[in-house]
Amino acid sequence: MKTFIAKEKDIQKQWYIVDAKDKILGRLATKVATVLMGKNKVIYSPHQDTGDEVIVINASKVRVTGKKPEQKVYQRYSAYPGGLNEETYETVMKKKPDYIIRHAVKGMLPKNKLGAKLLKKLKVYADDKHPHQSQKPKELNIA
Repeated sequence: MKTFIAKEKDIQKQWYIVDAKDKILGRLATKVATVLMGKNKVIYSPHQDTGDEVIVINASKVRVTGKKPEQKVYQRYSAYPGGLNEETYETVMKKKPDYIIRHAVKGMLPKNKLGAKLLKKLKVYADDKHPHQSQKPKELNIA
């Protein structure tokens, strides 16, 4: 038996749209990361970009469970002494709601050049307007 490796002509890219309204953040992010990597396809190969493009709308209406809105903390470090910046989920949601979904999906992608390439295929918008109607995206159902 030979291992199947997808050629460039075998890979067919698709556009999907996900409505994040009232969806749980983690469950949404896992499904989006799976589609971006192409793990939902038969021709999946971990070293190739076989995934699809994903548009996420209504990012400002995504939910988290329990006490996470007050307790979940996003950190970044400026590499200077005392340069640790911390923000809670609530404050980040008010400033830039698209960052929350992008950050969650990024953590589920490979930590290499391929992961960076896959993250570029994710488009996140805070409301229900997006400039990708011409790609005719299909609805991606997340239960």
